[in-house]
Amino acid sequence: MTRQHTNLQHKVHDSPEETKLLAETWYSPRGFPGWFTQVNQRMIGRRFIITGFIFFLLAGILGLLIRTQLAGPEQEFLGPELYNQFFTMHGTVMMFFFAIPVMEGFAIYVVPLMVGTRDMAFPRLNAFGYYIYLIGGIVLFGSLLIGMAPDAGWFNYVPLAGKEYSPDYGVDIWTTMITFIEVSALTAAVELIVTILRLRAPGMTLNRMPLFVWAALVMSFMIVFAMPAVIVSSTLLILDRLVDTQFFLVDSGGQPLLWQHLFWYFGHPEVYIILIPALGMISTIIITFTGRPIFGYTALVLSVVSIGLVSFGLWVHHMFTTGLPQLGMSFFTAASVTIAIPSGVQIFCWIASLWGAKIRFATPMLWVLGFFAIFVIGGLTGVMVASIPFDTQVHDTFFLVAHFHYVLIGGAVFPLIGALYYWWPKFTGRLMSEKAGKWSFWLAFIGFNVTFFPMHQMGLEGMPRRVYTYTAEMGWGDLNLLSTLGSFVLAAGFGVTLINAIWSLYRGQPAGANPWNAPTLEWATESPPPSYNFRHIPMVESRWPLWDWQRSGERSVVTGLSHWRREVVLTSVLDATPIGVQILPKPTIWPFTSAVAASSGFIGIIFHPIFFVMGFFLVFFTLVAWFWPRRPWKEDE
Repeated sequence: MTRQHTNLQHKVHDSPEETKLLAETWYSPRGFPGWFTQVNQRMIGRRFIITGFIFFLLAGILGLLIRTQLAGPEQEFLGPELYNQFFTMHGTVMMFFFAIPVMEGFAIYVVPLMVGTRDMAFPRLNAFGYYIYLIGGIVLFGSLLIGMAPDAGWFNYVPLAGKEYSPDYGVDIWTTMITFIEVSALTAAVELIVTILRLRAPGMTLNRMPLFVWAALVMSFMIVFAMPAVIVSSTLLILDRLVDTQFFLVDSGGQPLLWQHLFWYFGHPEVYIILIPALGMISTIIITFTGRPIFGYTALVLSVVSIGLVSFGLWVHHMFTTGLPQLGMSFFTAASVTIAIPSGVQIFCWIASLWGAKIRFATPMLWVLGFFAIFVIGGLTGVMVASIPFDTQVHDTFFLVAHFHYVLIGGAVFPLIGALYYWWPKFTGRLMSEKAGKWSFWLAFIGFNVTFFPMHQMGLEGMPRRVYTYTAEMGWGDLNLLSTLGSFVLAAGFGVTLINAIWSLYRGQPAGANPWNAPTLEWATESPPPSYNFRHIPMVESRWPLWDWQRSGERSVVTGLSHWRREVVLTSVLDATPIGVQILPKPTIWPFTSAVAASSGFIGIIFHPIFFVMGFFLVFFTLVAWFWPRRPWKEDE
């Protein structure tokens, strides 16, 4: 490898023959058979995003049906059993099959481009994680179509989820599929951690990493530490149900509260696993649309890390009404309030960045401004429910439904849609319509507040959550009708974005490499990027490399990487100093076959434990084929 300076108008060693050879080396097979062999990070990231939004659409339809049932008192649009299945599926799909996977999908697509490398560290593992996720989602929705869907809530509390009260297959499917897809989340997290720490472009020290990359790194570490808890809890529950262990059965000395501790040890950090990448998206959009460096880069990084750490000390505030010791609850109250401090630091740094700037109010920026209004309300109600007396009063009421929708939709979905508009030109090479984007934002913003703000009042008036109907004498009918009308306006807002995205694929204005004049590396290559991401690996000398290159008229690149095999530059963890080259594997069918083999074991165990043994051996054989030596030393000759 060598370092070379290049004028922006002249490229280094950019012969057509070498470029063609490089494209062939990084080529991803096309067509139906090729779909099962692709391992490129952009292909897999795009699949995560598309699949995640499909699940978002399906879960959103379930949400509309739930709201239709609650629009008036004593309605019979949905029966109690179907209602329970719908609200269980709505919560499960939104949390496990949309929010985390779609955030990981954005990170998988964007982070390698942002750090200036050609792929992720373990491309085949990346593909394996996607197939696991896809199969898990299909099985879960398939259970709804055949009337076997889980109906014990997305939290799946025992003893309701035990065999005595839920004897059908629904809870078995929930526990098995949740364990299954968490494997997918863990594979993506490991991928991101190694890619960020070891494949950054030379010169991109930790202090120069884009804020979205920092957010993706923190999110990935949180997944590694949080996901095992839900895997353990769901495994214990499936053992209770299938082979009659007694982990959660009181009569045999088991502890139902053990489930809540394990679930919420994962469940509350999960909220921040979803939120933190959204914080990185917001910082990225603010930098671009104010046209200047962000205020308080170090404070923003430290606050993201702090949120990640403190979020693991909050889970017990979900259990204030379960009879825990007062001293313990006081500790968790303090921790729940403490997390408002780094969150406040983020807000004030963004306000300082916007202050006095010439803001371009393009569609991505509107979604970010919408986030400010909604997330602040969600954060304030979060501080309220951190108080034990208030939490006891509103526990299991619609106040909490309002609170977590303000946090999750306002804090994560609004920035996510903004990021979709922001990176769409990079994904497709075309811009979405600004006019339709603004319509989408205002419909979603108004619809969201009409839907969820009245729920605060419903909760204060005592309307419990998770009920399929109520009587007219309770006086909740008008607010519920208003909330239902708002939900359809909200859905229309997201629907406009869906139409806008499809329309832009065929009629959208060509974007060019950097339509927003952004400063980070993903905009230094073509839109959409070629199969090898970067013709030459860039050298980084500041936090805003593209703006610096524009001012100086030149940039430094790394040359000397092979054109005939998949090579990426390995760099040191702290200073991103080049230390070697990693050779990445080519496309293969084995990640798909391994995922199918693992699926057969996980799905089969629902019906008989012998399928677990069969799945184990099938996975073993596919992994042997996956890792069978390919004589790499011959390629070095």
